[in-house]
Amino acid sequence: MNDATTGLEAADIVQILSYLPHRYPFLLIDRIIEIKGDESCIGIKNVTYNEPQFMGHFPSRPLFPGVFMIEGMAQTAGAMCVASKLAQKARPKEVYFMTIDKAKFRKPVVPGDTVEYHMTKLANRRNMWWYRGEAKVNGALVCEAEVSAMLVVE
Repeated sequence: MNDATTGLEAADIVQILSYLPHRYPFLLIDRIIEIKGDESCIGIKNVTYNEPQFMGHFPSRPLFPGVFMIEGMAQTAGAMCVASKLAQKARPKEVYFMTIDKAKFRKPVVPGDTVEYHMTKLANRRNMWWYRGEAKVNGALVCEAEVSAMLVVE
């Protein structure tokens, strides 16, 4: 069953690439496994050792940078908002990451982990969206934050 707002239940990498301007090495989500309009979604990031950040963060004990988890949350929420706008026949020209609040890093993320970005809408006013995000690995909370974005619609 498809969501009535976006027409999507999930988004693969090809769809994500059509929603976001990000590309390797800065595209930080691999797929979205669940979309509920612009209300909530779950994005996935498969962390692998061959990613460039592990050359310097840190060679003896590779850790996925916390700031990348925050960006992964923002990209997941941004893709969801773009999908929602496309369902309304409005193509966003740009998506801007606006704020980060209440960020907390709970546990390290390492190569081999699969990070799930659980994003839930807090508010929406005109072209601004606010989301609460929780990053989880195997069900354990590793990072949380509130993020906001602005969509510029043509």
